[in-house]
Formats: sequence, C-alpha cells, structure tokens
Amino acid sequence: MADTPAMRGYFGIGVEGISKAMNLGNLMRSAHAFGASFFFTVDARRTLVRPKSDTSRTPEQVPLYNWTHVEAMQLPIGCSLVGVELTEDAIDLPSFGHPRRAAYVLGPERGSLSPEMLAQCRHVIKIPTAFCINVATAGAIVMYDRLRALGRHPERALHEGAPKIPVREHVHGRPRYRSQRQDEIRMADFTGEAVPEAD
Repeated sequence: MADTPAMRGYFGIGVEGISKAMNLGNLMRSAHAFGASFFFTVDARRTLVRPKSDTSRTPEQVPLYNWTHVEAMQLPIGCSLVGVELTEDAIDLPSFGHPRRAAYVLGPERGSLSPEMLAQCRHVIKIPTAFCINVATAGAIVMYDRLRALGRHPERALHEGAPKIPVREHVHGRPRYRSQRQDEIRMADFTGEAVPEAD
C-alpha cells in the first residue's frame, strides 16, 4: 500500500446515528487508509463492534470514540467540526477550503445530521450529486478531496496522462517573528474564542 503524502495538521471523521454495520466498517477502513487521526460515532444505534467489512482492523490502529449524544463530543482544541449534508447553504466540496485541523461528520442512512449536530458545525459541505449517495462512499470522497487539496502532489496534467512537472521541493523561508498581538490573534483562531481587544 502506498503511503499518503505528508500534510500539515490532522483530521478525524465520524458518523451520527449510523445503523448498518457494513457501512460503518467500510467508512472506518477508508478512514484508516486515508490517514485519519481518529474515528468517532455519535448516537450509534447498535453496539460498536468491529464490522467484518473493516478488514484493516481500524480500532487497533486509529483511536475510536463512541459518544452517546452530541453534547458528549469532545474534539481537540482548535479542531473545526465540518458537517457533510445536503443543505441549501452548504458549500460545494470542490470549492471548499479544508481546515488544517478538522473533524468531518456524516449523517445516518436514510436520514440527516441532527439540528443539534448542525448547530455545532463550523462549516457544512455537500458533495454535488444528483441525489444522496452511500455514507461510506461520501466519506471516502471527502477524505480524497482533503488529500487532493492539502497533500503535496504535482500539479494535475493539462492533458490526459501523468503530470510532466514533478512536485517542487519545499523551501524553508527565513524565520518570522510575531508580535504579542499576533500571538493573541493566532491563539484565538486556534481555540475558536473571540479575539481580545487591542490595548
């Protein structure tokens, strides 16, 4: 199996109210393959056991959180919750700027994310399809898009076939020193709190 390209930041992915073990296992396996830092369920309708479709044994490799309800969720500080849902104001996935620190949450089969979950989301995105697709497939598409957007890849070829120009080596710039005010703004952005007023 090829290694996923190194990216700054991290991501987790999970589902709210999922009921089919096969879908859960497929999504967990894809999360492991795409390099997720953690996986979670919220209000899962059955006891969480390793589904047969998760042939990579994800819970043995990736931290797994099983929260009973939305209010019980405890994401890392500075982690943006991104809902994947077909709402009118959702951002089309191909146009979305992925946060460096993100947790993506998908809704259940034959259902939607709860209003309580949507209220916790910093962003809501949608996959531009004619109708709903399988939850495990949707999750894999979101993770692939994140990898494509934030991973280090050569530019896509303009014509069919492989790219002609390889990815450029990363060049470190000179050190940059921030003021105390810049540090305050950066910390507020990291924690999601209001930016303190300037003196």
